Amino acid sequence: MSEPALLKIAVPNKGSLSEASTQMLREAGYRQRHDTKDLVLLDESNGVEFYYLRPRDIAVYVGEGTLDLGITGRDMLIDSAAAAVEVLPLGFGGTRFRFAAPGGAGWSVGDLQGKRIATSFPGLVRGFLDERGLDARLIRLDGAVESSVRLGVADAIADVVETGSTLKRAGLELFGESIMTSEAILIQRADAPAPEGLDRLIRRVTGVLTARSYYMVDYNVAEAQLADACAVTPGLDAPTVSPLAKPGWVAVRAMIPRQDAPQIMDRLYDVGADAILVTNIVACRL
Repeated sequence: MSEPALLKIAVPNKGSLSEASTQMLREAGYRQRHDTKDLVLLDESNGVEFYYLRPRDIAVYVGEGTLDLGITGRDMLIDSAAAAVEVLPLGFGGTRFRFAAPGGAGWSVGDLQGKRIATSFPGLVRGFLDERGLDARLIRLDGAVESSVRLGVADAIADVVETGSTLKRAGLELFGESIMTSEAILIQRADAPAPEGLDRLIRRVTGVLTARSYYMVDYNVAEAQLADACAVTPGLDAPTVSPLAKPGWVAVRAMIPRQDAPQIMDRLYDVGADAILVTNIVACRL
């Protein structure tokens, strides 16, 4: 009997998505490289082989069927026009794409007709313009896009925007609607059956993503205040309640939204709970 084929997964080898991708996979129980010079890593116990590639190339490899799955940015998938599709959003690497033009110009998206637009993502921008019936000349640059207007190469730019401070220093201002919002995603080849091992990977990764959104809270409370405390921490299904050696008191455990933890601790204290502890959750299955 032949051994099952290894699941081949592409992981970004550098850039903003690289470290977050490998950390997520480690938390999901998969081996990851320790030396950034390693291009391939075999995780035999999980039946997976990882390939560390340029983020921009990953969609192409997956779309051609060379690799089963890949982690890349939604922007890079769309820009590549590769025959690959999004399977799961991964909740990190978020970016916004916007247009910018010289400050005070007061442009709208319609003003891009016939203009020169510098960008590192011509495929992405072309799709946006085509949907609106606009024709513009796209100038591909691999970096320092914001300098192109000052140097006379372009009339406007389309680029990733974080705070906008870099654009302001270059004398540019944002205009028009957002081109798109991107994040890291898991992709597979379009119109291809789900490879063996994909379901397990999704369950593990989803467990990690869920764990990152919650804390575990433990506290003690008098039985007389239990209902009030449980109203503060209802948990996902219901809190776990256990008797304490102290008569009339119980211990309670529940998952709580991470962003609400300080307020929840305050409310528990107000209803009479004590020994309130909040801890990280590494992974979970729900």
